[in-house]
Amino acid sequence: MRELIAAGSPLDHVNNLGWTALIEAIVLGDGGPKHAAIVKLLVDAGANITIADRSGATPLMLARQRGFLEIVRILEDAKR
Repeated sequence: MRELIAAGSPLDHVNNLGWTALIEAIVLGDGGPKHAAIVKLLVDAGANITIADRSGATPLMLARQRGFLEIVRILEDAKR
């Protein structure tokens, strides 16, 4: 992820499923330290935390639904 960010990859690209990289890190992750670190890297690099998926769920909503407390904290801190 660090290399992709450094290379200037578009952080807020929405794929054919309607997901950004941030949403993918939550939906396809287990909420553990590796996925939390990816979310933190994306947020720190400026990823838009308000882009929702096709059903209208934001990354914060998705993290809360899954009980990913560390990711919730990262996203809540980014809102401030």
